[in-house]
Amino acid sequence: MKVKRKIIEINEELCDGCGQCVIACAEGAIAIIDGKAKVISDNLCDGLGACIGDCPQGALKIVERETEEFDEEAVEKHLEQQQKAVPIPDTLPCGCPSTQIQDFSTQTACQSANKPVTLASEESALSHWPVQIRLVPPDAPFLKGADLLVAADCVPVAYPALHNDFLKGRVVMIGCPKFDDKESYVEKFAQIFKTAEIKSITCLIMEVPCCSGLPGILSKAMENAGKNIPLKKIVISNRGKIIEG
Repeated sequence: MKVKRKIIEINEELCDGCGQCVIACAEGAIAIIDGKAKVISDNLCDGLGACIGDCPQGALKIVERETEEFDEEAVEKHLEQQQKAVPIPDTLPCGCPSTQIQDFSTQTACQSANKPVTLASEESALSHWPVQIRLVPPDAPFLKGADLLVAADCVPVAYPALHNDFLKGRVVMIGCPKFDDKESYVEKFAQIFKTAEIKSITCLIMEVPCCSGLPGILSKAMENAGKNIPLKKIVISNRGKIIEG
């Protein structure tokens, strides 16, 4: 039955698809579809507007119109279905090399001593594999007690000194907060924070709006894990300069 009530309205022209509202919506009523935030079904939206303050573009507002009644039972079923969604496994059954855990930090002195100086100075600071957020298992041994570097995957292309300035001494995980599933990111990091005793988090994002959701994902994951880990956000311009942090 339709009633006149308050409900969220999303201005798609203003929406940049950052996904902050998706994380903020406890009912799971909002999803990113074709790069834009959309209300999945009116009966899932309670109209209280908890998501409004999380939108950096001001694309959300509360309107009053005729629509379906808010249905708590439908919300519960919807959230259950989301939780039952099959995640991408940490190790693919095909044995893909991209999922095989490797620790490069055990390289011996002899292995590096005979390298020419020109090559040694350009040596990668990467200490492990894999690096994609979706592929790193929460129980990966290299995460234990780590200083974590979480970077939007455009950052290494834009920032030329990533290895020297940020990667040394840190465990890196990269991903795209615009195109990947944000809720799966929150769940993955919450699992990591619960078990790995992460010491600190450095979050590297680009200046583009679609990157802005990554620090929020980490904060939400800490909240879900009941942890308070020092978090530093650093913003990189598309010309490779640090403009914040």
